[in-house]
Order: sequence, then structure tokens, then C-alpha cells
Amino acid sequence: MNELSTHEILEIEVLEKLKNGRFLQPLVFIGGTMLRLCHELPIYSVDLDLWIEKREDNKLFFKTLNEFLADSYKITDAGDKKNTMLFELKSPGYRRALKIEIRKLESRPSPRDVEDKIAYSVHSNRQVFLKGLTLQKTLENKTNAALDRKEIRDVFDIEFILRRGIPLVLDAGKKELLLNLCGNFRKDEFTVKLGSLLPKEQREYYRTRGFSYLMEKINSV
Repeated sequence: MNELSTHEILEIEVLEKLKNGRFLQPLVFIGGTMLRLCHELPIYSVDLDLWIEKREDNKLFFKTLNEFLADSYKITDAGDKKNTMLFELKSPGYRRALKIEIRKLESRPSPRDVEDKIAYSVHSNRQVFLKGLTLQKTLENKTNAALDRKEIRDVFDIEFILRRGIPLVLDAGKKELLLNLCGNFRKDEFTVKLGSLLPKEQREYYRTRGFSYLMEKINSV
């Protein structure tokens, strides 16, 4: 078992602990790890990203969560910032530290953007029932992130979601920007940066085809 698959076991373990400690109730699971654990994204993701509504009791939530995690793990970093709560923890037997980022929203996410999900991994016998962001809202967020960060990983996530049948909605400005981004990645970014994250059977496809499927979808919007 490689380091990333072992790290994924830790992710599921921590989610289960948060569930059993009733800390998942106000949280919404988001991001690449949500896509991996809830929708079988083929790329490993190493952080847990969540949303919480900004409330009067956020400081108490941070304090009690920090104490709860410290009962089972070594906390190597923790901070309650204006817009995020951050935790980094280490566990015996796992080489990687796990970062948890809880982003604070000004208001509760719309009910139409949240759905019940089951987080699981082929490397673990645990399953965690939780609330996660819908694929449609995740697609919107990933599009904005890709245009901001210019990371090939974000663009791959967009194509993955489109292959699940979720429609892409873009205005003319974003359409042009996303097309340019898809066409400007270097070959070594597909072979090394993305290829190192992909299962062997998918590496050749992206090495030769790039984001041609995604570009066709963008052009059809």
C-alpha cells in the first residue's frame, strides 16, 4: 500500500471521528477530497475541506474541536482566523500530516447546493454518512478556482464532473478564459504534474489527448 492510499485511510478515520463526536452536523464536505471519497475521483487528494456558517459560537466550536482532535492526534498547527479554521494533525503510523480547513461562510449554504453523501475508500472498511456539496455547485466552485489558480488539477476535476453528466454553465468571458487555460498547459504538465497523480491506464489518454473532451464541452456551451 502506497503513502497516498494509507493517507486516505487516515482521512476516513478522521471523518468518522468527527461524525461520532457530532462535529460534522454544521459542516459541509467540499473540494477534491469530497470528489475522491464521495464520487470516486481517480486522483488522490490530501486535505479535508469543509464549510461552516459564520456564527456567534464559532469560537467555541473551534476550541472544542481542537480539544477533541488532541485526544487522538498530535496537533501540529491550529488557528481560528477570520475566514477559516485550520488544523494540522499527525497520527502514529501515518507519514503525512493531515490538514483540515473549515471555511466560514457569511450565511448557511442553500439547501439546493447540499446533499447527503457517503464518504468511503477502497482502502478502508469504514463509511461515513455526511452532508456534501452537490456536483453542480462543486463544478461552479472548481471553475472559479481553475481560473484563479491556473492549476491543472482543478481543470481535471472540472472534466471529471462533466463526465458525470453535470451541465457546464459559463458566460462568454469565462468561456474564453477557460478555453485558453485548457489549451495552454504544457505537455510535461500532463505527463508529470497530472500523470503522477493518475492511475496508469489514464496517463496515456491525457498525455495524447489533453483536455480535448473538456474543450469540446466548453465550445458547445
